Parts: sequence; structure tokens; C-alpha cells
Amino acid sequence: MLLKNSWSYTETGINNQEGVFLLAYKTINPYTNEVVKEYPTASASEIETTLKKGDKLYREWRKEPAANRAEMLHKIAALLRKNSEKLAKVLVIDMGKLINEARGEVELCAIIADYFADHGAEMLKPTSLSSKAGNAHVEKDSLGVLLMVEPWNFPYYQIMRVFAPNYMVGNPMILKHSSNTPSSAAAFEKVVNDAGAPAGSFTNLFLSHEQVTKVIADPRVQGVALTGSEQGGSVVAEAAGKYLKKSSMELGGNDAFVILNDADLDQVLKVAKRARAYNAGQVCTSSKRFIVADNLYDEFLKRLGEDFKQLKPGDPMNEKTTLAPLSTAAAKQKLQKQVDDAIAAGAKLYQGNHPIDLPGQFFEPTILTDITQDNPAYYEEMFGPVAQVYRVSSEEEAIKLASDSHYGLGGIVFAGDPKHGEEVASQIETGMVFVNTVLYTLPELPFGGIKRSGYGREMSSLGLNAFVNEKLIVSVDKPDLGNAAGALF
Repeated sequence: MLLKNSWSYTETGINNQEGVFLLAYKTINPYTNEVVKEYPTASASEIETTLKKGDKLYREWRKEPAANRAEMLHKIAALLRKNSEKLAKVLVIDMGKLINEARGEVELCAIIADYFADHGAEMLKPTSLSSKAGNAHVEKDSLGVLLMVEPWNFPYYQIMRVFAPNYMVGNPMILKHSSNTPSSAAAFEKVVNDAGAPAGSFTNLFLSHEQVTKVIADPRVQGVALTGSEQGGSVVAEAAGKYLKKSSMELGGNDAFVILNDADLDQVLKVAKRARAYNAGQVCTSSKRFIVADNLYDEFLKRLGEDFKQLKPGDPMNEKTTLAPLSTAAAKQKLQKQVDDAIAAGAKLYQGNHPIDLPGQFFEPTILTDITQDNPAYYEEMFGPVAQVYRVSSEEEAIKLASDSHYGLGGIVFAGDPKHGEEVASQIETGMVFVNTVLYTLPELPFGGIKRSGYGREMSSLGLNAFVNEKLIVSVDKPDLGNAAGALF
């Protein structure tokens, strides 16, 4: 099974003589368009060495308690904080992230590492069961080597969501990162190695698509965690299913931001701009569809437009810059085509969609209205600073529209009464909803979605247990070979 051009979240590649799409791993600064560094694809011997080390470590880790690994995660967190500025600049150069947002991502990674170091061992303790069969409990054992396939929009954070809990579990990890953020992948690996983590615990490999399939097929690999596009997830999930490997998928999103008729618009506007423009709008859980009660629609549209006009494009290293470039030229081209197609299909351009006279991959914050169900934009995910604004005349219509999506990742509801906001949130078909607040990502909160947004959860105890062997053990004080109900033989 060869993986070809179907992995849409990667941006660059070359075709070899056999027609297999190979990744060209390179850092291209999206602000200057400069090719900063290129990286060679991993060799077959490097892959085999990595698998051997990982499998060896897995078997060694099985002999020791999870608590023994907590200290190393704390060391990694400390190194992240010590090298925060240097690591943040790598993110800026790799994918154009604003420097302040990059610093925040480094700190979030440290928080996640510390959290699982502090709580992982407790969450992995055996669970006792009450059973007529005898003394029963469920142990949580490691599975083996995992492959993580991660995207470019949060190059460190996406890794840490999988790495920290599975380090505590005792699952060694192989990383295949996105082709346009290889320097971030290398930097994360260096932090892990510099902290003194055992060989094989985390290895970054610049894999081709074909190599990814071979790694998944290898019997030493027991699971694969992917964050990326719907198309990329489908291909990797197919390979995982073929080889009967456990998998988790965090894919795209077309999140709704529901504003009920009694919402405080001042509070709404404090969140709305950030919910769409953070990371230049390149977030799976960005609020992409603003669903606004009729009595607030006109005022909201006007004020959101004013807020968008305040965003200042420029050098992402400059702390005064508030609008970052998109990650690649291909990302900008795709978003432009989506906007053009939406307008051609009847959407109204309220604001934006003008070229920005700067060399980087900038996209002017744009607002579209009057998007009907037959418009391609209605169901598409737009990965950039483009807001779709919908007018609704009832709460029921708002809930129906919010749920009318191929995706179901996150969402936000603003209501005058937060309890009522929770009632509305409960009726929306999605994996996460935040009421009267921004959408948080913290290690104690499970992260994931439904429908084409994928399956499984990362972070919290749910993420910690995503790749464990929940082994049942039953014992009795005295053998009882009677014909008890439920006995299999």
C-alpha cells in the first residue's frame, strides 16, 4: 500500500520514478520566503535502528513503575522553559507564528509535561472490580512503540499532547512531523535528548509516505496517533486498520461560535477576534462559523469587522505585529481559492479579501455572509483568518445550524445565563463546547471530536489511557471449579 498525494496537510514534495510522493522536508520562512534549511528523508537503516531501540526500551520499561519516569518529564519541562526564547524563534521561522504566541506554545508544552509527571502514575494505578468471579482488577500496561504523525500549526504542542502521557505509560515514540516544520521536530527531539531521556523513548524521523506505511505495518509498532487533515487521517487510519493497530485521529474542524439573543455583546467581542485570528486562523478549533441571534447580528457584524481592521500584519518576530502570515504559499493559495469559490457561489463579501503588500504569505482578515447550504464554503474548513457569519431567528435554528457540519471538534456558546448556555451546548453535535469563554486547551481537559473530526481523545486521563493494555486479572483464594453462571469452561 503506497501513500500518494492524498496527504493534503503536507505542502511540498517530489515524485520519484515509481510515482510515489516523497516529502521534501524543508523550512521555508513564510515571512521572508527564504529556504532556511532542508533535511534528508530517513534511510531504511535509520528506521530499523529506531524500531530496535524503541522495542528494547519498551521491554525494559515494563519492568519498572511509571512513577520512575516522572522526574524525566519534569526535566524536559524545565529545559523547555530554560530555552523558551530560542525554541519560540524556531516556531516563528518554521511556520510564521507570532513570537508571543510561540512563547505561549513552549510554556503550554512545559505545563503538559509537568501535569503528566505529577498525575500520570496515579491515573495508571490498577482499578478494582467487584465480581462474583473472584478478586478482580484491571491493570494499565504499556502497548509498545507508537508512531505519531503531527501537523505544522502547533509544532511542539501537538507532539507534547502525545509524548507526555505515553512517556508515563511506557510507550516509546517515533515522530513523523509535517514536511514544512522539520526544524521544530528536530528542536523538540533535542530537548528530549538533552534532558537525558533513554535512547528510543522519542525519535524524530523524516519519513516518506511509503515509509510511514511500513512503520505502521511493523509488528513492533502497536499504535498510531495522528493530528492533521481529514484526508491524511483517512489514509493513515486505513493503514492502521489494515494492520490492526490501535489509532487515534484528531482531524479538521468547522467550529461554531453561537451567540444567543441575551448574550453580552461586549463580552462576546472580547473573544470573537481571538477565536478566529489566533495563529492566523490556522487552528482546528478556531471559531469558523459565527451563528448570531437576529437581534444582535448587525451590531456583531459591524464590530467584528472593526476588530479585524485593527489586526496589523508584519514581521512575526516583532511583538507589535498582530497578524501572522499563513504557513506556506500553498496554504494561502488554497484559502484564496476557497474564498473566491464561496463568493462565486453566492456568498457576500462583507469585508476583506484584498492583497496585503508585504512579501510574506499574508491573508487579509475576511468576513463572508449569506452562505447557503449549497455553497461549497458551508461545509468546508477554511484554515486562515476568514469568518463566516450567519443570522438565525431562533435558538432551535442556531443549534441545528451549529450541528449541520461534517465536522464536530469544538465550539463556543455565549448566553446571558451560563446554565442555559450549557443546556444549548449539550444539544450541539461536537466533541467540546465552552460557554461564555475562550476555547481552552489544558492537560486536564480531554481534547478531540466526532464525525470527520476524528475519534479518540488526547490529554487528561482519557488521553493517558488511549494506548494502554487494560488487562483484566482475576484470582480466587481457593479454586472453585463449579458450574457458576458465566463460566466459559
